[in-house]
Amino acid sequence: MDTSIPHSLANLFEQLGLASDPASIDAFIDSHRLKPGQSIIHGEFWTPAQASFLRESLQDDSDWAEEVDELAVRLGAS
Repeated sequence: MDTSIPHSLANLFEQLGLASDPASIDAFIDSHRLKPGQSIIHGEFWTPAQASFLRESLQDDSDWAEEVDELAVRLGAS
């Protein structure tokens, strides 16, 4: 993880190895949903490395935790 970059949803997507332009972020969110009450780290669509990064971000309350929370909200929205 590169801690020198500003923290934003787009940069979180880059950290996860995903396309980070606004259209790609919206497309990802539109095509991936969490089940009601499901934690973001248990999304079936994450690779093990991505899930680990998300889990560590939340457990350690890292600099990325706010963006991970934002993504979780957006993935849970219907």
